[in-house]
Amino acid sequence: MSTIACPYCYHRFQPANLRFQCTGRAAPGRTRCTRSVDEERLKLTGYAEASWPTFPPPPSRLRLPRRRAACPDCGTDTGIRACPVCRTPLPANFADSRSPLIGMVGGKNSGKTVYTTVLVHELRHRVRRRFDADVSFAGEQAGARTAAWLENYEHALFDDNALFEPTTGSADGSRVPLVVQWRQPHRSLGREVHSTTTLSFYDAAGEDMTTQEFVNRQAYLGAADGLVVLLDPFQLPGTRDRIAVPEAGMRDTEPPLSVLGRLTELLRATGGVGVRRRIPVPVAVVFSKIDAFYGMLGEGHPLLRAPSAGAHYDEAAGRDTDEHLRAMLADLGADDIDAHLRAHYKSYRYFAVSSLGAEPDYDGKRIDPGGVRPFRVDEPLLWLLGLFRIVERSG
Repeated sequence: MSTIACPYCYHRFQPANLRFQCTGRAAPGRTRCTRSVDEERLKLTGYAEASWPTFPPPPSRLRLPRRRAACPDCGTDTGIRACPVCRTPLPANFADSRSPLIGMVGGKNSGKTVYTTVLVHELRHRVRRRFDADVSFAGEQAGARTAAWLENYEHALFDDNALFEPTTGSADGSRVPLVVQWRQPHRSLGREVHSTTTLSFYDAAGEDMTTQEFVNRQAYLGAADGLVVLLDPFQLPGTRDRIAVPEAGMRDTEPPLSVLGRLTELLRATGGVGVRRRIPVPVAVVFSKIDAFYGMLGEGHPLLRAPSAGAHYDEAAGRDTDEHLRAMLADLGADDIDAHLRAHYKSYRYFAVSSLGAEPDYDGKRIDPGGVRPFRVDEPLLWLLGLFRIVERSG
C-alpha cells in the first residue's frame, strides 16, 4: 500500500497507521480525558498548546484505514484522525484524496516569504473565484499560529504598503507549514461531484539553504511531491550589465546555481536516485522580481503577457514562457542553470513572476504607491496542480 505524508511534519506512513484524537467528551459513566502538551508534537512541530490525547488505531487484520475508533481512556467515539508521527490532528478528508506537499525553496533575498504571502492571498481571493473553489486553512494548528503570521504579512503588504523582514533561519531545521484545503466541483459520469485536496506549503528561510548540512535537515524537501524554487534574477551573471540592480539586492546573496546544487544533492540522497537516473520530483523554477526587468524586456514582450483566464492552467502560455526564459538565461550568461536542471530533473519549467507588480523601494522597504498588483504568481502552483490532475490543463 502506498504511503502518505503528514502536511505538518512531512513524515510518510501507511494510512492504516493513522492515530485518533479524543474529542474530550467522555462516554456515560467514564472519566473525561484531560488536555496536556504532547511532547512529541512539541518536538516535531513546535506546537506548545495543550491538546486532547491521541491513541493508535485498534488492532485489525485488515490493513485499511479506519474512520472511527473509541478512546481507550474515556470510551468516547471519535472520527478525528491524527498523524502517527507528530500527532497533529489532520483534515477530515486528508487520507481520502490526493494531497500533494509543495515546498518553497530559494536562496537569501529571493523573495520567498513575500511570494508565499501573495500567492496564498491570491488563492483565497482571485484564484478561488476563478476555479469556483473553496479555499480555507486546515487544522487547529493553522488557526492558532500559521494564520496569525500570514495575517501580519498580508496587513503589511496590502494595507501598509510595506515590506517586512526576511524569514529568519530555524534553529533546529523545523518550521510551521501553511496547510490549505482546496475543494472544487467537477463532472464525473454526468453528475457534479466535489473533490478536496490538502495543500501544504513550507517556506524555508534562505539562511536554511546556505549550507549542505542545513539543507539536509529540511525534512519537507525529501517528502515534497513538488517544489517551487525561487531564484533571484539579480544574481544572474549578466544582470548588472543590463539593469540597475538596487544596492539592497547585492547584500548577503548567493549564486542561484549553489542553491540548486544543494537541493539536488539532498533530493538524490533522500530519494535514493542513482547516478544514471534523473530526479522525478517536478520543479517549478521561478524567477521572482521580474518587475525589475520590465524596461529591459520592453512593452509587448511575451514574458509580460498574461495567460488566458479560465478554470485551467494555460499549458501553451506556460511552454512559451519557459522557452523565452531559457533564452534569457543564455543571454545573461546563466545557461549553466538550465544545464544543471536538464541533467538532474525529469520535469521542470521556468516561470517569471512579480509578487508586487512593480519594483519596490528596497532601501525604504516601501511598495509602489499603486499597491500590490500580483503578476502571474499563481502559475507555478497551477502547473504543479495540473501535473497532479487536480486542475485541468488547456492548450
